[in-house]
Amino acid sequence: MLDYDSEVDRYDATRGGEPRAAAAADAVLGLLPEGAGRLLDVACGTGIVTRRLAAGRPGLRVTGADLAHEMARYAAARLPGVVVRADSRRLPFPDGAFDAVTSVWLLHLIDSPEDVRAVVNECARVLRPGGAYLTTVDKAAAHDVGSDIDAVLAPRPSQPAPDAADTVAAYAAACGLVPAGQARFPGVGQGRSPRSTAADLRRGWFTTLTPGSALAERIATGLTMLPDQERQRPDPVFTLQAFRKG
Repeated sequence: MLDYDSEVDRYDATRGGEPRAAAAADAVLGLLPEGAGRLLDVACGTGIVTRRLAAGRPGLRVTGADLAHEMARYAAARLPGVVVRADSRRLPFPDGAFDAVTSVWLLHLIDSPEDVRAVVNECARVLRPGGAYLTTVDKAAAHDVGSDIDAVLAPRPSQPAPDAADTVAAYAAACGLVPAGQARFPGVGQGRSPRSTAADLRRGWFTTLTPGSALAERIATGLTMLPDQERQRPDPVFTLQAFRKG
């Protein structure tokens, strides 16, 4: 997994910055129940989305939580007094403390199915009855946009996605959460280019491709042969799933 403490200073700039954050926050706010008073943003990262959530609806009180020390520190500078450092598998809040809980771009990062289940369970635990849990699902699949880059990447091995929509729905159901809507939003500025994709592959961002392996190098070479090396292909489109606690 990426070292988020060392990545913090360049994290936003390499992931769509404010336009992507605005798209994510708008999607969350669009699914948020009317009258929600307290929201917990789990794995808030730099707080770039969290800040927009706090400003996006009058009366909404937002708390951010992140495990990475530097991420939490960065977010706290944006949202003084409302960010805590916390493990999403063991949240330091009482049962039913929040009207809504979000985990945007988190579940796909978790390797262990048991840990994904634990995160969903904790988000449900701190949610009041009738409250909403909102999370992104199928993140990796969102980057497959049918481009020439995707065609070159096609031989890479596949593995079950930890944030597959059906898997997350099953974990949610086990916690008493029922589906309550869905939204899709663009990953503004995150369209792949051949050059950037080859660089990502060689630094290990594709978890099923070992940097330096014969297959990884064959794919990287294929990427370097594509036209328009710097041109970004279409942006990914992410899926945000909402659940309601019975």
